[in-house]
Amino acid sequence: MHFETDRAAYVFHQGTAPLLISFPHVGTYVPPSVAERLTDEARQVPDTDWHLPILYAFAQDTGASTLVATHSRYVVDLNRPPDGASLYPGQNVTGLCPVDTFDETPLYRDAALQPDDAEIAQRREAVWRPYHTQLAAELARIKQQHGVAGLWDAHSIRSVLPRFFDGKLPDLNLGTNQGASCGQGLGELLLAEAQKSAVDGFSAVLNGRFTGGYITRQHGQPANNVHAVQLEMTQCAYMQEALPFDYLPDVAARVQPHLRAMVESMLGFVLAQGR
Repeated sequence: MHFETDRAAYVFHQGTAPLLISFPHVGTYVPPSVAERLTDEARQVPDTDWHLPILYAFAQDTGASTLVATHSRYVVDLNRPPDGASLYPGQNVTGLCPVDTFDETPLYRDAALQPDDAEIAQRREAVWRPYHTQLAAELARIKQQHGVAGLWDAHSIRSVLPRFFDGKLPDLNLGTNQGASCGQGLGELLLAEAQKSAVDGFSAVLNGRFTGGYITRQHGQPANNVHAVQLEMTQCAYMQEALPFDYLPDVAARVQPHLRAMVESMLGFVLAQGR
């Protein structure tokens, strides 16, 4: 199979503050050459991190840069290593170019329609690489200008997914690669801020089931003054978790102030490192 796309890999906004917010799983575009091979369910792209740019609408007010993916993770997963190696060895995970949904139903109408190695390489070059090139370039620009850079990798997921975790996931899942992707104390600072959301019925954890994917681990280099954090949110905290996956403004309004406070806390931490 041959892969090509008529759409840019991302939408980028350059800010003024030393913080980049990355949205690698919000894309919904599937090029026709792939879409025609997918099941009806897969064409609904149910495993999208829906509506996060809306939830993070405050980002530009904080001065943060934003990098927003356009293509579905079913085309290529921007938060996986380019060689497809597992980030959580021994656990059930999805690959660089997934072949099944989070519910373990096939993406493709027939196994023969799945991408081969050549097509996977084409997808990586057309979509994965441009996103990561831009991400690295913006972090380098921020660091050159400010002496320090922060990276916030924004994600969301259904709150109940037996494939990946038991029971119901905490609402705010901070990941710092067990402290390796950011400066000392940042994870604990953000957790303390996240725990304030309990007043509105939300729960929080640091380095629980989700400790940060490829983006956090690859780009978080605190010794080099680049600090990276991942936030995996439950979708029930701001949206409808089943079709049609509607954004729920009244629900989102309860969590959004806490989310903003966390982002601003990270920005404060990063600015302090640059002084």
